[in-house]
Amino acid sequence: MSKPQLLIDTDPGVDDALAILMAHAHADIAGLSIAAGNVGLEHTVRNARTLVDLVGATVSVFGGCPTPLVRAPEEDAAFVHGTDGFGDVGFPEPKVAAADEQAALALLRLTRERPGELTLVALAPLTNVALALRLDPGLPKRVKRLVVMGGAVTGQGNTGKVPAEFNIGFDPEAAHVVFEAFPRFDLVDWEATLRHAFDEAEFDGWLSAGDHRAKFFGQVFRTARSFNVKHRRRGIIAADALAMAVAIDPSIITRSEERHVAVELDGRLTRGATVVDWARRLGHPANARIVLDVDQARFAAMVRRALGAS
Repeated sequence: MSKPQLLIDTDPGVDDALAILMAHAHADIAGLSIAAGNVGLEHTVRNARTLVDLVGATVSVFGGCPTPLVRAPEEDAAFVHGTDGFGDVGFPEPKVAAADEQAALALLRLTRERPGELTLVALAPLTNVALALRLDPGLPKRVKRLVVMGGAVTGQGNTGKVPAEFNIGFDPEAAHVVFEAFPRFDLVDWEATLRHAFDEAEFDGWLSAGDHRAKFFGQVFRTARSFNVKHRRRGIIAADALAMAVAIDPSIITRSEERHVAVELDGRLTRGATVVDWARRLGHPANARIVLDVDQARFAAMVRRALGAS
């Protein structure tokens, strides 16, 4: 069976790193378009280049927009991921250079060259994807699937604004543009990732049994892991990895709901919240398949392979 063909928009970031290792192990990667988010764009581009070096891949890295579309970001996630986004380990300068092409333009070009072939996996704030849509509204017709890691579908987010999840909250206007433009996408939200956290002792066993990829991930994950322990987050939370599992193999989904999802742009307490029309009161067609549960054993097997532990 042929491998999934993925185009990944990402802001590495610790959990992005695990997701990209999964993509390398299970799929073909057409390109990495890089957004600001977890940390600033200079760091996220460098981190993507470090990952390409690590796995020895021939994948182009395209730097994107360094800011949200409209407002300056209220927060980044350096306090979770480290100042450089990779736990402040201090990796050497990567050998792979970033491409000259801007990320939004690369998204348009690659989907034009391969219409209907590529699954777009959006692991970052949606700035690059929104810019591409504003340049060419025909983008959704050329994308095989869109998988978004973002949102908190019952308002249990992870930002300073209680209902909002980080990726959507970082650039709500971009998320609004994307959710309005795509007639259907898979949404893997923050709450689903909490339900699918891994047992810590089991995950440590994978790191011990793995190869150089596991050693790398164990290094970059230390800062985020300490943050999770301090804030009483139980288990190993792998948000972007869960979205990547859904992108690689949608049959892993065991429970989902089709609903219309929109983004709150104006609320003083709720800006960036994902608003789900659970009761179908608004009469809008469903635009999102909200992933509620996946086969946890299969998800774990995909992660183990990505770490070289199986």
